[in-house]
Amino acid sequence: MKINRKFCVAPMMSWTDRFCRYFLRLISKQSVLYSEMISTGAVIHGDRRKHLEKHKQETPVGLQLGGCIPSELALACRIAREFNYSEINLNCGCPSNRVQNAQFGAVMMIDAKKTADCVSAMLDTANIPITVKHRTGVDESDSYEFMRDFVGTVADKGCQTFLVHARKAWLSGLSPKENRTLPTLEYDRVYRLKRDFPDLEIIINGGVVSIAESLKHLEKIDGVMMGREAYTNPYVLATVDRDIYQNNREPKPRRQIVEEYLPFVEQELANGVKLNSLTRHMLGLFRGMPMARAFRRHISENACKPNAQIKVITEALKKTEAHLT
Repeated sequence: MKINRKFCVAPMMSWTDRFCRYFLRLISKQSVLYSEMISTGAVIHGDRRKHLEKHKQETPVGLQLGGCIPSELALACRIAREFNYSEINLNCGCPSNRVQNAQFGAVMMIDAKKTADCVSAMLDTANIPITVKHRTGVDESDSYEFMRDFVGTVADKGCQTFLVHARKAWLSGLSPKENRTLPTLEYDRVYRLKRDFPDLEIIINGGVVSIAESLKHLEKIDGVMMGREAYTNPYVLATVDRDIYQNNREPKPRRQIVEEYLPFVEQELANGVKLNSLTRHMLGLFRGMPMARAFRRHISENACKPNAQIKVITEALKKTEAHLT
């Protein structure tokens, strides 16, 4: 099945786990979702089911891998087959020290040939698309030509889709959080990349906080990826299917989203999952509404208690009833 990446939710460490993805899918049926970055070591040597398990309802969803050794990335792709992801994305943009020390993430942009070899090995093994997420530059290697040559080298090995975080990465001097906000956004460079590679699929990421902004980007680019806004204000996704994919699907009321999430929560609680692992992703659902704080506070204070049950959610929902839309 061809993936329509006109709108994507970015992979976010500690956030876009399978519970988050299930919840977001209730809001938008067509947004492309991504897992947290998972290292090849975790896939090969760790608890595979814990790291890779997903619900069929999450589709379309991509698995993001972190790694730099072609054979290990190929093996991770082979292992991931049984979990039926829609694509596998190679992380070439994360600047954290831990990732740098393992020689993957943003540091991979410095050696385009090595990255291309990784992609080639993944394509030889996987039966689904392989994509690459990267920055506009790294440290002093931040010219447009540097990014263009990186993309060209990797594309020559068969990668057709590039998800571009429109900021350079500093491998030292900035924390991962600062790297998400301080380097200047360079949207024009991403637009230029699309002009130079018209046959490639180019997705833009970085600083996108609304559907209106997304539509403006889509005038010049193939797709848009939204990050933290989609997590902290998930109802921003409510009009994606209608406004971006143009399928006439009207947004669900917030209450309906919560009610549809409840059976999944009950099932996971029965499997031994803690309630706060399931509820932490829904705290921003009512952001901007009068009773948002009461909803968020009730869940935050009670979902973490020993043996907390689904009643915590239904009680929080009651606090918003007079203001629901």
